[in-house]
Amino acid sequence: MKNYLGLLKYLAPYKRNIVLYFCFILFSVVFSVISLAMLFPFLEIIFDGNKLVTVKPTLDFTSASVISTLQYYLCQIIIAHSKIFALAMVCIFITFAIMLKNASVYMSYYVMSPMRNGMLMQLKNNLYDKILTLPIGYFSEQRKGDLMSRMTNDMSELEGAISNTMDGLIKEPVNILFFLGTLIFLSPELSLVLLVLLPVAGFIIGRISRSLKKQSNIAAEKSAEGLSIIEETLSGMRIIKSFTAEKFIQNKFVTINEDLFRVRNKMNFKRDLASPVSEVLGVIVLCIILWFGGQLILENRSFGLNGSAFIMYIAIFSQIINPSKSLSTAFYNMQRGTAALRRVEEVLQTTNTIIDKPDPIVLGEFQSTIEFRNVSFGYNDTIILNNINLKIEKGKTVALVGSSGAGKSTLADLVPRFHDVTNGELLIDGINIKDYSVESVRNQISVVTQDPILFNDTIANNILLGKQNATKEEIEEAATVSNAFNFIKQKEDGFETNIGDRGTKLSGGERQRLTIARAVLKNSPILILDEATSSLDTESERLVQDAINNMMKNRTSIVIAHRLSTIRHADEIIVLQKGTIVERGSHEQLLELGGFYRKLIEMQEVK
Repeated sequence: MKNYLGLLKYLAPYKRNIVLYFCFILFSVVFSVISLAMLFPFLEIIFDGNKLVTVKPTLDFTSASVISTLQYYLCQIIIAHSKIFALAMVCIFITFAIMLKNASVYMSYYVMSPMRNGMLMQLKNNLYDKILTLPIGYFSEQRKGDLMSRMTNDMSELEGAISNTMDGLIKEPVNILFFLGTLIFLSPELSLVLLVLLPVAGFIIGRISRSLKKQSNIAAEKSAEGLSIIEETLSGMRIIKSFTAEKFIQNKFVTINEDLFRVRNKMNFKRDLASPVSEVLGVIVLCIILWFGGQLILENRSFGLNGSAFIMYIAIFSQIINPSKSLSTAFYNMQRGTAALRRVEEVLQTTNTIIDKPDPIVLGEFQSTIEFRNVSFGYNDTIILNNINLKIEKGKTVALVGSSGAGKSTLADLVPRFHDVTNGELLIDGINIKDYSVESVRNQISVVTQDPILFNDTIANNILLGKQNATKEEIEEAATVSNAFNFIKQKEDGFETNIGDRGTKLSGGERQRLTIARAVLKNSPILILDEATSSLDTESERLVQDAINNMMKNRTSIVIAHRLSTIRHADEIIVLQKGTIVERGSHEQLLELGGFYRKLIEMQEVK
């Protein structure tokens, strides 16, 4: 409940709506009570001629006095006109009251809708913004399917819970409290019994729904596992089919789906139990009140509560049953919503370790050097890099080579602050990288990865990613430099061609040349090339390598590569092994050294 109430902070922009909502809810309850209050005492007068009240009673704001006063004025109408006229007036009055009640209910929904939808919109925006700001290391530790589930399934669950519970937890308590107030006004003695019975009924409902939150957590986890399997299946369809592993993958998915089926059934059984249980309990309470109150009246111990007032008391109490049912259902939905909210809050409350210092320095333009000074990096007691000392001069090309897991990519990832060093310092132009704003550092860097990262959009929009305000001429120039212009022009829609999910409508070489065009257009002084040609065939590699050579001119480059063609002409080659620099020098120097670099070549880990 405490976590769920945390959603109230999203209602801050809607204070006016909240006030109006409460006003309309109060109006709807008042008109509902008035319509009931007019019915029983007045019909008693109209259909029983012996009940005419001809002496004006003293109004002392007790229930009997108020009812007698209303009956007196109705009798005046009957005396002045007729019973049929009085009946017509009562019908018109009740109809008008019901119309006003329903108009108030509609207006309460009208002002509540922007609150509910605005709360969900802001929560979704905050979740997406948080994911965009989290460091790269967070995503390597989380399953993609689980994050997708939190953004889709959990948000949908929360959306349904908020839609149901906002009305149930605000409107229904107001209804119940107002009706209870009216009942206490009609008969304080009889209402004492009611105030004892209602908490007992609420306790029973609470006990039934207590386990719903735990089951909702299990359902969310199973749903996330299922979504992960779907994502992995779509991404790895070629491998699944080539290894004839369809049955194996299918069994994994079916098992998760069956577990989810069982958990959701249990949840639905308990949720659907809310309405009938609350109705049965309400009827039991009604029968107790009917027996107890009827006994008081029959024995003339009703303290001024006559038969018509007692019937009105029962009628008003019957109006509490439906709000009670809605309130219990809302409580069940809130338990489910709390479980979904907890999973969303886990992401929102994740600590972002890559943040700017107060008043950070803006790196306007890279001037001289990138320096690793006694840099170490690790996580979870695992050392990835150990005591790295390296200086990269502006305009130079430094290549990082080594066995898989040697720490090459991690070393390069420190430069755009995808991670922060554990020990030591990373300096740009002699200033610690942590003193710069993250955005200004990344504006100086372009990255081309081994796997081309493209989006389901047009060719032009994919190239524009790093410079959204680029002109058509600049886009075409970037495509020319990256050797992509010719194949783009051969497409039917040219630069407006949609390339499909992850660029699947293009070949591997075409995809990589688009990522290079994107980096060229950004025109950053620092380039990080992470094995940009290792997954290509010979012809595509030549075209991509030519594009890379064009892009690297007059830029500072950090190249991670296994293929000798990429690094042969590097100004310095850094050989990493188990997170430590074991050799460094030019290609010729390292060959003459006859050490680990030469061994890598002979083993064809570098070609």
